[in-house]
Amino acid sequence: MEAKELFLKTLVGQIRALDQFGTWVNKSDDDLVKEKYVRTKEELKEIPIIADIDEMQIKDIRLIYQAVALAFEKITGIMASVVMEMSHEGFGRVVVFANDIVLCEKYFKDAHRFSFRTYEKLEDEGEKYLLKAQEKYKQYKS
Repeated sequence: MEAKELFLKTLVGQIRALDQFGTWVNKSDDDLVKEKYVRTKEELKEIPIIADIDEMQIKDIRLIYQAVALAFEKITGIMASVVMEMSHEGFGRVVVFANDIVLCEKYFKDAHRFSFRTYEKLEDEGEKYLLKAQEKYKQYKS
């Protein structure tokens, strides 16, 4: 399975695992991911520049990086973890690491506006994170 497909499959699995009441059972995987992560420029204009971030948005951001960590584990068999710190104003950082190696990281300054312009951009970003994680692990493992 290629990295892009594995990332998306893992992300959808993470999202569906949080659906305790079956709210999203009738939505396709693509529609579910688009609803959570894809925003057009027009939709972004409706979101204020300065605003507090809600807990659901923080969880949605965390799911992206948990999917990277879990997909990395599936490929390598090495356990990866996610650490995320986010202020109520949307400033923060997320780090994915395995053993003592940082696989990927991202800083946020306006996390309440976190999104991707297209579904394809989300796919590409997930694939990029996963491939870089593998490269970094191979480069720095003892």
